[in-house]
Amino acid sequence: MLSPLATRLLWVVAATIPAALAKPEQIRAVQSPIFHYYLQAYPQDPEIPVMGPEATSEYFNIGGWLQSANTSKYLNIGNDATSYKTLTFADVTATDAWALEGDTIITGQGSTWGRQLNFLVCQLSGDYWQVYLQTGSETPAGKTCSNYQSLHLPCLC
Repeated sequence: MLSPLATRLLWVVAATIPAALAKPEQIRAVQSPIFHYYLQAYPQDPEIPVMGPEATSEYFNIGGWLQSANTSKYLNIGNDATSYKTLTFADVTATDAWALEGDTIITGQGSTWGRQLNFLVCQLSGDYWQVYLQTGSETPAGKTCSNYQSLHLPCLC
């Protein structure tokens, strides 16, 4: 019989292995105004994650972290006081909360943020919308934003 700690570690490893071994995938939006826009770095500032055109989309590895297969940058969640949390791309991962629920990108139940599957996007320029993790309902003043977006892998049909 395994100790409680060993059992928990086994579950964590078992949950991570399939995602970590999967091929890199695009991450897309499924509702307006960013329907079929894809996660990528903003061309004017590669630290800012945006939803943008498929032609410039990136591919991501998912295994507790989200890492761009294009740039090797990790998607990290900020510690903002607002309900919307700034996401950034960085050389090292500070966030191991990312998970999949079916084809939906979420933060895991045991993470600092709990199970979250909503994102906020705010238009930066043209076809590029900055992405935030949404843990409530706040939005930045003076920006064109869309709340309660979800992000998904390509159809697993």
